[in-house]
Amino acid sequence: VRLFARTTRSLTLTAEGALFYEHCLRALAEIKSAETLLDSGKQSVSGRLRVSMPVLYGRMCVAPLLTEFASGYPNLTLELLFSDRVADLAEDRLDLVIRTGSLPDSSELAARRLRVHRMVACASPAYLAQRGIPLTAEDLSQHKVINYAHAGKPQRWTIPDEHGVRHAFTPASYMLMDDLEAIAQATKAGFGIAMLPCWLVDNAIAQGELVRVLREDRENIYETHAVWVHSPHMALKVRLAVDMLVSKLPTSMSLPND
Repeated sequence: VRLFARTTRSLTLTAEGALFYEHCLRALAEIKSAETLLDSGKQSVSGRLRVSMPVLYGRMCVAPLLTEFASGYPNLTLELLFSDRVADLAEDRLDLVIRTGSLPDSSELAARRLRVHRMVACASPAYLAQRGIPLTAEDLSQHKVINYAHAGKPQRWTIPDEHGVRHAFTPASYMLMDDLEAIAQATKAGFGIAMLPCWLVDNAIAQGELVRVLREDRENIYETHAVWVHSPHMALKVRLAVDMLVSKLPTSMSLPND
């Protein structure tokens, strides 16, 4: 497509060139308008943004992003609450709740998925050097398992066999704890094998403090959602915070296969 008509004395736009030029002008005007809208949005985001989240996941993954987000809005006050109980948006006067796991159906609430993470079995290099590397679920009977327990009930593990068939079971536990971070610390110290979320142990695995064992069950996933009270007019501060979390939290924390 020719945009210019050139002679020895002049350079003019062709019909196609003139049309292209007009579209470019409109596009530049739209960009300028969008920049102006962003600047005005920073001024209109104000008041208090009150967010509840699980203690460990919130502290490690969500809070750093929200504090960075709030720093861009001088008229916004950020209030973060850390609790592993299921918060009530209305009763606790919350703008936003971060929840892990499945969500109940509700016409009063709206939600958006933030990320999906998977569980990974791991142990320290020192432990594996002493006890050997388990290859199957049956091998765990010869190992020390550090398991998570909620309300005294041990977590069930799901491990696929060499044919991809998933086997769910509750391993005999050498230690039971109701705190994931304590389990991770005990595992790194060489006390046993644990099943932990990737977001908690991916750095330790990358640095060689922990080693993945057994086959990863890619169907054993946990979803994280942002939840707020349903309204036809979503508050700008809530919408911007949710958009930011969706864009910056990884959609999956599955570690690559060896």
